[in-house]
Amino acid sequence: MAWALLILGGLFEVGFTTCLRFVEGFRNLPWTLGFLASVSLSMGLLEVSSRSIPMGTAYAVWGGIGAIGTVLVGILFFGEAAAPLRLMLIFGIVLCIAGLKLVA
Repeated sequence: MAWALLILGGLFEVGFTTCLRFVEGFRNLPWTLGFLASVSLSMGLLEVSSRSIPMGTAYAVWGGIGAIGTVLVGILFFGEAAAPLRLMLIFGIVLCIAGLKLVA
């Protein structure tokens, strides 16, 4: 259950980084509220999952999911570069996250 909560928290991290793109100095209220809700849920789920998963592992996985998801959102929705080397490096992060799960 802790791993599912951690993954969900990582997905909310993608939500808050995506919202952050649109908050316009926190003047755009709907996006700011989305950012605040997402960051609260993301951090809360990280805290709950770290009760069962070592904090270093939980934080690395949470951050990795957020980083990968944010890069993919950038590529798929905002026209960021999808160069082969960039995709290969993202895959390397995925492998490292999977490795942490295996040794935890």
